[in-house]
Amino acid sequence: MLHSGAMWGIADMTKWTGSILAASLCAAFIALPTTASAGIGDLLVAPTRLVLDGHKGAEVILNNIGDQPATYRVSVEFRRMNENGDLVDVPTPSAADKTAEDMIIYAPRKVTLAPREPQAIRIAVRPPEGLADGEYRVHMLFRAIPPATPVAQPAGEQPKGVQFKLTPVYGVTIPVIVRLGNLQAAAGIANVHLEKTAGGSAVGFDIIRTGARSTYGEVRVLKAGVKDPIASEKGVAVYTEIGTRHVTVPVAETYKGELSGPVTVEYIETTDDGSHLLAQTQAVLR
Repeated sequence: MLHSGAMWGIADMTKWTGSILAASLCAAFIALPTTASAGIGDLLVAPTRLVLDGHKGAEVILNNIGDQPATYRVSVEFRRMNENGDLVDVPTPSAADKTAEDMIIYAPRKVTLAPREPQAIRIAVRPPEGLADGEYRVHMLFRAIPPATPVAQPAGEQPKGVQFKLTPVYGVTIPVIVRLGNLQAAAGIANVHLEKTAGGSAVGFDIIRTGARSTYGEVRVLKAGVKDPIASEKGVAVYTEIGTRHVTVPVAETYKGELSGPVTVEYIETTDDGSHLLAQTQAVLR
């Protein structure tokens, strides 16, 4: 599986002075959804999700697919999922967050890659003695560091304040999950209905999760007599901080039939050992 991120191009020259500069000079980050394959710009990252048991380590491979050398910084951040499935930043990490951060060891933390050059980031887990069983999670951020670019002063123009070229940077996060102990989870599906989105018709429903660990997999909406799902989405996670997540799945562009009527909705969990049906329900779309 591949996951990727990259830098934006150089933005137009912008002039800043005093406190405006201090308030406005920033980098922009984006968290891509965990998918089987995603690519933006010059960096590929694989895999897009790690689940560790506290005994074995793992590697994440960075690959510079651009035509110029590039430098990337690796760091850890904390995010929480809300009931719409969005991941939001955690301004004040909890004790469990800090425990997760402390037990995850990774190196190197900064790499410079030539074009077409891969680099492995080694990840190990060292749980402290006596740590309670449970699921612990951080999000690992891979961020391109733009090269310093001096600002050229146009001929005949006098400098006015401080000048900068802003290079907004896209970073990519992947979840790194540590599961200690024999953790179980169950799920159900409820409130299946049709929705209208900016992109067209969709099927909405709630995934209800119980247990001591998160769930992750593919959701599919099936209609009798139709070979392929009329709607599907991979990489749907429900993390331990929420019990219910609302999911909106766009109807496939290839499906031109009637939407209303009976359907079957499935949530299929995917793991290293394969996949299995985690939840299923029959409903009538209206």
